[in-house]
Amino acid sequence: MNKYVCNICGYEYDPEQGCPERGIAPGTPFEDLPDDFECPLCGVGKENFSPTL
Repeated sequence: MNKYVCNICGYEYDPEQGCPERGIAPGTPFEDLPDDFECPLCGVGKENFSPTL
């Protein structure tokens, strides 16, 4: 599973860890995040994330 990084603040979403701050369980791929997912650091939407290389 790919990691994704917030283009605004640099927060990295790691699917293996999930996002406990937003109630996202470990093992959740970025593609399966709800449409209203927001960055836990700066609050922007998932459209502002890019896959890491």
